Amino acid sequence: MNQSFQELIKHKFPDLSRGQKKVAEFLVNFMEKGSLYTAGQIGKEAGVSETTVIRLAYALGLNGFSDLQELMRNEWLSSTESKEAASKPIAEEKKPFSEWLSPVDEKELSQALDALIKSDQVYIAGFRESHTAAYWLYYKMNQLRNHVLLSFPTGFLLETLCNLTSASAVVVFSLPRYTKEALEVAQQAKKQGAKVIAITDRRLSPVGQIADITLLAGTTEHILSLLALSQIVISSMQKRDEKTAGKRQESLEKLYAEQGIFLE
Repeated sequence: MNQSFQELIKHKFPDLSRGQKKVAEFLVNFMEKGSLYTAGQIGKEAGVSETTVIRLAYALGLNGFSDLQELMRNEWLSSTESKEAASKPIAEEKKPFSEWLSPVDEKELSQALDALIKSDQVYIAGFRESHTAAYWLYYKMNQLRNHVLLSFPTGFLLETLCNLTSASAVVVFSLPRYTKEALEVAQQAKKQGAKVIAITDRRLSPVGQIADITLLAGTTEHILSLLALSQIVISSMQKRDEKTAGKRQESLEKLYAEQGIFLE
């Protein structure tokens, strides 16, 4: 058989029974256990009968469970050897990761969360490369609260900024090279009394200088620093305002189900 274990599972997966799919997913996620456990132990871990595990082997076109386990074991051992050989260069590649996110100032994070939760609306601005992080924060925050708005990748509408009030919060992403649009949004928001939250690389960046709250996203010019800090903001918002976020997500899940948005 030329196909690998994972290729075989992927090819046959749509035709498997519900129980066999549960076993297949368990084996793909825990190949080491699948290589060493008995059929009974695998069945217990996957929440199915031992018979279902054995039937999976036949459904995959194999001669029995022993063939299935041999196929998994060979692939698992090969994967382990490859990981060991690659571990050194991977470790080297991981070195910059620690620079992506500066230690988060708990006081400023708390102030930012209060503003984002209590505001009448949240406007999120990120331009050019920073727009990727801005869109991600916009999408995730829309799952937690209403009235969340987003800038365009290369500009903004004054008509949208006109609606900002002293009860609004504006999040501005800004990493080098700093864009004039980010600064203009922050300046306009300040004129209208909105709370400006800068997500930037240093306190004295152009936007950081005028922001009410500054969250530092690291010292590198890497988009992942913005995404990492955005994840902290979203996770913290969800925990702090669990009741509101829960109601919002419950309503969204009903809409998702009605529209058939997700397959599972």
